[in-house]
Amino acid sequence: MKRFVAAFAGAVITFSMAGAAMAFSGGAGISADEALARLKEGNTRYVAGAAVTPRQDAARRHETATGGQHPFVSVLSCADSRVPVETVFDQGIGDVFVIRVAGNVANTDEIGTIEYGTEHLGTPLVVVLAHTKCGAVTAVVKGEHVTENIGKLVAPIVPAVASVKSRFASGDLNELINRSIEANMWQAIADMYAKSPLLKKMAADGKIKVVGALYDIDSGDVHWFGEHPSNANLIGK
Repeated sequence: MKRFVAAFAGAVITFSMAGAAMAFSGGAGISADEALARLKEGNTRYVAGAAVTPRQDAARRHETATGGQHPFVSVLSCADSRVPVETVFDQGIGDVFVIRVAGNVANTDEIGTIEYGTEHLGTPLVVVLAHTKCGAVTAVVKGEHVTENIGKLVAPIVPAVASVKSRFASGDLNELINRSIEANMWQAIADMYAKSPLLKKMAADGKIKVVGALYDIDSGDVHWFGEHPSNANLIGK
């Protein structure tokens, strides 16, 4: 029995080491700017109705099943069913490391997953993808009653909305919602750096670039905002 346990433990360690070696093999081998260009090109095809839906066949499934995943970007997106990330950017299996959560908030689970994408999978680019008509942000703007768990989930959105309301108190509801959606996107990036020394250091060292974007659920177009307006201060440069 002891020999069996020892052998099993050895097998687990060997498997874990092999998995770790594969995980640290380094992403898709492209720069953040190249990754961004690939996303922009894919979204252009998608909006034009000329999507090629690449790398989604049996050969690609086999390639990623046997060779592991090597995505070129990590995307923090809302869980809204109208925001199918790989489709929006016309990418295939294993291309995009997607983290989806209501309101595209950056809290412990989301940040930890992004850390995995950047450090272990080697994605040079991180995109916080907000979208128009976001239900989570709208609920906070309107002060709607939510369950206890949803309240905890959307808590990171509250500072963004409060900031918008303090600066645009006379704005109509739609304006407040739209401005809050953008502010919440920036809030997620700020939270990411504030709560992750790893991501902050990787950004400061030029190993990753974190940018914000907004997806229009009607037109399909992605508007790119770039890095946080206070990026240098956030990463300590």
